[in-house]
Parts: sequence; structure tokens; C-alpha cells
Amino acid sequence: MEEKRYADIFGKCEKYTLANEFRAKGIYPYFHALESRQAPEVQMEGKRRIMLGSNNYLGLTENPEIIQAGLDALKEYGTGCSGSRFLNGTLKMHLELEAELARFLHKEAVMTFPTGFQSNLGIISAIVGHGDYVICDRENHASIYDGCRLSYGRMLTYGHANMEELEMQLQKIPDNAGRLIVTDGVFSMQGDIAKLPEICRLAKKYGARVMVDDAHGLGVLGEGGRGTASHFGLEDEVDIYMGTFSKSLASLGGYMAASAEVVDFARHNSRPFIFAASIPPAQCAVALASLRYIEAHPEIVARLSQLSNYARAAYKARGVKIIEATTPIIPIYTYEAERTLVVAKQLYEAGVYVNPVLPPAAPADGCLLRTSYMASLTEALIDEAADVIASVLGEA
Repeated sequence: MEEKRYADIFGKCEKYTLANEFRAKGIYPYFHALESRQAPEVQMEGKRRIMLGSNNYLGLTENPEIIQAGLDALKEYGTGCSGSRFLNGTLKMHLELEAELARFLHKEAVMTFPTGFQSNLGIISAIVGHGDYVICDRENHASIYDGCRLSYGRMLTYGHANMEELEMQLQKIPDNAGRLIVTDGVFSMQGDIAKLPEICRLAKKYGARVMVDDAHGLGVLGEGGRGTASHFGLEDEVDIYMGTFSKSLASLGGYMAASAEVVDFARHNSRPFIFAASIPPAQCAVALASLRYIEAHPEIVARLSQLSNYARAAYKARGVKIIEATTPIIPIYTYEAERTLVVAKQLYEAGVYVNPVLPPAAPADGCLLRTSYMASLTEALIDEAADVIASVLGEA
């Protein structure tokens, strides 16, 4: 009797060869190990590199005042909370962070999550239920897509920043269905800003609510770094802000800011919030200290914008083709995937760290190098890096 054969769930793992192909060519770009703080100049695998690949936009990860806040919390509260916010895992400091962030963002209430990715999972899956629709820009972050999959609603998408297609999707939705438009505020790969005025106008026309993922907008745009809605003067028109602590706030975690009743609903219905341990004390303290630092030093946001503009001018002066935007994310065209990896490796060896962006994060013929900037950089370091980038691209 012939032995019965079963499919092996690990079969897909054996067939996955792409990473090894890149390793064999010597152009595998991932998991480079830092040996120093996240700073404008880092030690990475035994060599100095200019860091143009960090989301540490305000440079606060190495601020002595903020580091001390984390150390003090570690000594006072220990290493972790060992439980969910819902039960034993709420510190008084969590409540302080939520209250101060709500005040900063001009919203009634805030709730926090252990990570930014988890924030989108938790918000969307709680708010979008059976019979509801969630409408997304196709270039939204992966966590938004996964939040939509975790919800019981139906997801519709529209072409990147295509307001005509957004309106067409809104027109398809039954009048008795709830609808939530979700968009990145600052799109993380190309650095462009959502067309928030048009989105809010369409939301009002078709009875939709608006959620903005401001992971790359907080500390970057708006009055004192308050984000994309503040940038456009639309704080009252955006119903939900989502953001992270791992970028401008130099920590780890994420948040939802909205009306008190919406936040209270999510607190009691968001499974990624209820069934996850809370933000550890040191990380909570660092996020709170960073928020207070930004409020006390709004000039740091202006400095970030100044340096980003300086970098754009530096690339243009050297003939480097960039994607135009006004944020501290400056992508450089490299087009083909393998060329992108070769250039990224050459830059790394020459002492400049950048992030290669390949499909599915970019079209097959539109690969790029994502460079990003910190307020703690200097013009001299930007010029040094721009010289290296122009030289390598000229030879590639």
C-alpha cells in the first residue's frame, strides 16, 4: 500500500532563495549591526558611517536629559510592568503620558500601545466592524493593511493621492454603512504629504471619518511638531491620529488620539491593546521626557526642516536626482533592484548608511535609496555624505 504523503508547511521556506541569492552576490543589505548610539555618526560593523537611514528625526535618542529620564524610571519601577494595561500593567506615568500627549495634540484623549505597528492593528480592528468600510491609500504603511485584515469590515483602496479614485470608492459604499478613510500623514518611503484638505472635504461630503497615521509627521510638521493635521490647520477635521514613539520621541510604543468616547470604546474593545503587556517604564519615561523637550524647544523642529532643505539643495547642486518633497525623507532614484543594492553596498563601504527600497515597497522599475535626516546632523556631515553619494552614483 502506497504511503500517504502530506504537504509540508515548511516547503515554502525551502523554496525561498532570494535572500541567499543576494548574499551570494555580496549585496544583501539587511541586519547591519550598530555598535553605538543612534546618532548622526555611528559605529557599524567596525567602521564610522554617516547615518542617513534613521527615523530619529529630532536626534533625541542621545539627549542626556532624556537618557536620564529613562535611567531614573528603570531604577524606580524596574524593568517591566508584567501585564496588560487593562489589568496590572498601568503606571501613573502611562496616564501622565496620555494626558500630556492629548493636550499637545489638541485632542480629548489618548491611549497608548506597546508598538506603533500594534497601534494601527488595535485602532482599525476595534473601530471597523461588521458592515463597515475602511478606505486606504495604496501606499499606506503595512500595519494599516494588517489592521484592515484584522477587522471585520471591508477594505477599499485608491491610487496614491488620487482624490478622484477616493471619491469613486466612497460613492460605492451603502448609505447605511460606516466608513473610515485611513491615510499616512507623511508617506514613509517617498516623503510626500497626504492631500489632507481634499480628504477631509470628501469625508464630510460622504459622511466618513478620517484617521491619519502620523508616525512620520509628529515632530516633523505642524505647529511645534504637532503633525500633519496641524500643518494644514485641520486638527478639528481629523477624527483619529495614530503615531509612534519610536521616531521623534526616541522611544518605543504608539498611540491613538481621538475624542474621549472613541478612545474609551477602543480601550475596551481593542484586542491588541487588551491582550498585550504595557510599555515598559523606561520607554514610557523616555517618550514623556521627549514630548516635554519638544514642547520646551520648538526650535528643534525648525532646525530639522532647515537641515532637510539644505540636504535637498546639496543633492541638486551635485546633480543627484531626488524625489521632491518638503519633509526630512529624501528618496534618491536608483530604478532597478540589483543596481539599488549595489549602490547601497558601495555607499555603506564608503561610510554612508542609507536604506534601499525594493518591491513591494517600490515599483519594480522605481526602486530608490531612502535617506532621512535628523535635527542633530550638521551641514558639514550632509555635504560629506552628498559628495560620497554623488560620486558613487556617478560610477554605478
